[in-house]
Amino acid sequence: MIDLSACQVTAAGHWAGLSWHLFHLLQQHHIVLPTLAGIIAARWVLPWRRWRRHVSRFGIVLLISYLFISIPGVASAGNRALTVMIPPDNGQTVDAMVILGRGSQFRPSRVEVAAQLWRQGRAPRIFASGRGDAVEIGEMLENLGIPPQAIDGEPCSATTNENAEFTAALLQPEGVRRIILITDPPHMMRSALTFQSLGFHVIPHSSPMPQNLDQNRQSFLVFREWIGLVSYGVMGRYFSRQVPKSALSVEPSQVLEWG
Repeated sequence: MIDLSACQVTAAGHWAGLSWHLFHLLQQHHIVLPTLAGIIAARWVLPWRRWRRHVSRFGIVLLISYLFISIPGVASAGNRALTVMIPPDNGQTVDAMVILGRGSQFRPSRVEVAAQLWRQGRAPRIFASGRGDAVEIGEMLENLGIPPQAIDGEPCSATTNENAEFTAALLQPEGVRRIILITDPPHMMRSALTFQSLGFHVIPHSSPMPQNLDQNRQSFLVFREWIGLVSYGVMGRYFSRQVPKSALSVEPSQVLEWG
């Protein structure tokens, strides 16, 4: 496991942190709805006659979109569309399992899935990727009886693209190409395509969504994933590419022994 002190916060990492703050803010109906109402009311209160009608119409569009996203049926349909093209796990053995971090609510199911697959002999090692998750996932795996020598990871990545780049930079020089990728269903499509673009042969194995995740958060999580899926496509992150030279590079002294 890489020493956390070796990690550097990238511009992408700053943006990811900001987007998660915005994501959490959007779930606060008591803040969002009055704000949108104020934007709509701009037609009557703004002094700029040229712009106030446009601002008001923009607020109406935002309000309709926000209410549409909050409908439970829309979230379910969006989630099905995100997962329908994901191939099933074919049961093959691989070089390593890769668990992507997503926060404390998502860790238990991912760790349990990885531990079960390891006991089935699907991979000799488990690699955890994600800032604020990798170390904790490793500790949870060890508590479930996974040998320390089978656990590895990097605690530096703050985005899905960094998950893929940093994992590739560390594992591919060791000959790791075939992986089982573990993440939640809405996140799997974007993650699998990103890892494949960097030369991994990916076997997706989704972990269950947390049972205590309320419907409101699920709706906005699915919405966020659709934005991520499209934006990654626009940025060309699904086409075959090389691991950038700027990807994670550490000195031997910055690698910690696990356990």
